[in-house]
Order: sequence, then C-alpha cells, then structure tokens
Amino acid sequence: MKKLHLVILALAFSLSGCKDKNEPNTFKVMAWNILHGGNDIENGPENVIQIIKEVNPDVILMVETYGSGKKVADALGYNFHLIAPEGTSEDDKGINLSIISRYPFGDRIDTEHPFYLGGREVFVDKYKVRFFTNWFHYLPWHDQPHEMGKTAEELLEWERTETKFKMIQKVLPYLETYASQTDSIPMIFGGDMNTPSHLDWGENTKEIHNGLVVPWYATKVLESIGLKDTYRMLNTDPIQNPGITWDVKDKKDEHRIDYIFYKGAKLTPISSGSYKAFLNEPFQIKNKTIRYPSDHGFVVTTFKIN
Repeated sequence: MKKLHLVILALAFSLSGCKDKNEPNTFKVMAWNILHGGNDIENGPENVIQIIKEVNPDVILMVETYGSGKKVADALGYNFHLIAPEGTSEDDKGINLSIISRYPFGDRIDTEHPFYLGGREVFVDKYKVRFFTNWFHYLPWHDQPHEMGKTAEELLEWERTETKFKMIQKVLPYLETYASQTDSIPMIFGGDMNTPSHLDWGENTKEIHNGLVVPWYATKVLESIGLKDTYRMLNTDPIQNPGITWDVKDKKDEHRIDYIFYKGAKLTPISSGSYKAFLNEPFQIKNKTIRYPSDHGFVVTTFKIN
C-alpha cells in the first residue's frame, strides 16, 4: 500500500482454529503483502520465512515479492510461480506478485496485467483449484473516508476517480470468466486490494462511520460475480472482529484491506483469521517473537474440500 516507513507495533495473534496440513480434506491459504520483498528491515526475508513457517499455510498468495519469493519458497520446500511473462527470472526484483504452494502446479493463468493480477492452477491433493493473487492501487485513498464530508453516493463517485477503479475494469473480465467456470473448477482470489469492504460499512457499522452506509465498488463488484469474502463470512460482526490489516501508529488509519475470496461449491471455508502487525516491531506468534518485516498484516483461511 502506501510506502510509509512506520515505527510500528506488534499484534496480538488473532487466528484461531486453522488446521494443519495433515488434517484430511483441508488446506490453508495465506494472503500477504510482504513490503518490498521483506527488505525494509534487517534479515527481513528470513523473518518472512519464519512467520510463514509458523502459520504453516499450504498456499501463499504473495504481494510485493520483488525478488524474495523464490528464496522463501526454497526455504519452505514449496513450489514457486512468479506472476510474470513466461521466462522471466524467478529472482527478478521488479515483479510484484507470486504464488507459493506446497502442492504441485497445473496450468499457468496469465493476464495482460501481471503486475496486479495473475494466477495458477494448483492440484490440492487430486483436486484442481485456480488461485489468483492481486494488488490494486491505493488511490483514491483517505485515512477516514467518513470524515470527508461526503454522502455515500459522493464517496462512490470519489472511489471511481483514480487508479484502483481503472485497474479493476481491466482485470474484471478475467475474474468474470473464471468465476463462471467454478461449477467445475473452484477459484480462490486474494491479496492486497487497498480498499475498505462494503461488508464493513453496512447498517451495523454506520454508528462508527458518521451514519454512512457505503457499498464500496471494489468489493461489491466481486460479490456481484459470486466471490465470497472468507474472513467476513466466518467473522460476521465487523465491530467485534474488524479484521484490520492496515494500521498506522499514532494516527487514525485502520482498515481491512487484505482479503481472501472464493467461489465454488467444492470448497467451504471453515476458519479465517486476520493478523494486524507493525513494521519492525516484535511480532508474537506461537510463543515466538519475530521482527515483523511488512507494513501489512495478513489473512489466513482454511478450506474444506467437499
């Protein structure tokens, strides 16, 4: 998201109920923007690896890979796919997105816009699942949109004024195509969308949003093609479980902007958790303390194969 050098605080480990890889017919997906390949702090890529090992996901949808993804995958003993034209060096420091998988890969899913959307088929045991990772630009951005003095309708107009809306228009045809095929092959879409969710700006939260109910386009359009927000499905109260993944210390700028969506009757999300963390502060996970290498928290969802 915004390139800020933040002095930032650690989180309380908030994920519960996720399953280990050896539990039958389940698999765990992690979506994480690691910030500049994890290179903004000393030993950052190594810390990325340590955190992923503790989370123990089966598939990682990585954002801001920037040359570190292959190192992470090799350390985990996982397969690595760079979202870039075929033949691109796997340690290319200019490539944003990647997918890391414990399971073997199937076909590539290339788009004309690999910097902000791409995918890969993954064989989860014998089942084929299409995974997509994404990054959308943060503009237009405001730390507290409800304080802008705009109506809900004006906020929706404002949302369409900058880069994020244009990006979504370019990749939406791909998402619509694959979403239409999920009766046979389910899909999982996750990453850094840099947007609040319409599910967090409803009637039940208008008291904290100056009375506003805002059906934010960036997430509403995914719902319109059948994609479901796994975290909010399983943590239905945005007041009790805000799921914040972006926070700025000493500033009112807290948002849930990192997501894992899915579509397909062959999958059921059974647990989902959100981690909020701060750059270069001690991060507590499973009784271990690791310096956090990113300015984003992350999301982990466990799926059951039906």
